[in-house]
Amino acid sequence: MVTRRARSSLRALARVKDRPIAVSARAFIAAAGPSLLLLLVGLVVAYFYIDPAPPRSIVMTVGEDDSAFGEFAARYTRVLGAEGITLKIRTSAGALQDLERLRDPKEDVDAGFGEDGLNRRGEADLLSLGSIKFEPVWVFCAGRETFGRLSELRGRRIIVGGEGSGTQVFAQRLLSASGIDAASASLLTADPAAAAEMLAGGRADAAFFIGAPDSPLIASLLRSAALRPLSFDQAEAYVRRFRFLHHLVLPHGALDLQANIPARDLDLIATTSTVLVRPGVHPALVSLLMRAMTQTHDDAGLLNREHEFPADRDVDFPLSREAERYYKSGPPLLQRYLPFWLATFIDRTFVIIVPLLAIMIPLLRTVPSIYAWQIKRRLYRWYGELKFVETQLHEASAPEHFAEYLARVDWIEDQAAKSKVPLNFSDYFYVLKEHIDLVRRKIMRLRDRPSG
Repeated sequence: MVTRRARSSLRALARVKDRPIAVSARAFIAAAGPSLLLLLVGLVVAYFYIDPAPPRSIVMTVGEDDSAFGEFAARYTRVLGAEGITLKIRTSAGALQDLERLRDPKEDVDAGFGEDGLNRRGEADLLSLGSIKFEPVWVFCAGRETFGRLSELRGRRIIVGGEGSGTQVFAQRLLSASGIDAASASLLTADPAAAAEMLAGGRADAAFFIGAPDSPLIASLLRSAALRPLSFDQAEAYVRRFRFLHHLVLPHGALDLQANIPARDLDLIATTSTVLVRPGVHPALVSLLMRAMTQTHDDAGLLNREHEFPADRDVDFPLSREAERYYKSGPPLLQRYLPFWLATFIDRTFVIIVPLLAIMIPLLRTVPSIYAWQIKRRLYRWYGELKFVETQLHEASAPEHFAEYLARVDWIEDQAAKSKVPLNFSDYFYVLKEHIDLVRRKIMRLRDRPSG
């Protein structure tokens, strides 16, 4: 007699639908899909957040438009503009204000010009892209008397530059090292143009200036018959004491061979002008700025040889890593041959993909195992069906049920035959067929067993 549990099992067996195994391509997609999706999400996140694209503009704080730095910034603008980057220029009162703006988080500036030796605070809060030119410290004295040392100006009226200017900082440091202060001399302040007028009008005995020898103001002072430039006969001593200074010699006649200006060799001490950036400036923009600096400052001048600038001469601030690589190896390889936007895109792609691959390769190695499990899982489904039929043989083995069991086994065999199984999984398929035959023979053996 068929038990209630057996009848319930038979009804469940009859309700099983014909559901063929999915093709192997779907199995592979199911196996690899999570890893590929994770890789895609990682790429999107990394592309926008880990290594963002360089901004399309950069803000630079620069001295007056008619200064040498204004001209340099204009040339930078052309180089960056050719690569689709806009250089926005904000004029300033000079190097000290540039330094203050770069240090002020409220100021919207990324880069600016500085002078080596002005970082009195000693903080490494900015990065240097290197020096771009020498900036001699000039001392012009009124009258025909020639001086060779700052200490000889004791008791004189000395203009130390404009109030709060970089010239004033350098003048006071050099005078102090030479034993001159406000108690031993009359120290006056005036901007460069006013200082030149005061010297010419007899209202001062000496004045400090900073600038290139061929700049309009310095050249006019060198040509003046009423003034004498101081030649620092202790230049080497100053250089040893102040690491940011350099000893230079301006040969006589360098400015004007025919008029022999200057009339004698001049020993000069000079700082260097530098380009400074905030640490957060995008590395690609730093490389592009380095290219603009090279194209602008690579030529020879009265005080430097060709290819001498830009150079790593700054002692005030650490050199940017990108600038250091540029000085050692030149522009990044891709930027030498490709447009800036394409080179940076490829660089970013490598920066993003390489770390992701280091994570994804081990993960993707699990895909074949997951794929194999997907195929086997579908084959194992038919084993479950077979096991179900075999269980019914023990719970409901009345003769009238054998035909139903055999029909079910035939159906399982038919569905398994319709299944698309990859060639390398054929052994599993043929083992399944053997087990199907094994259950069929068992049913037939029980069916044909004599009753009684």
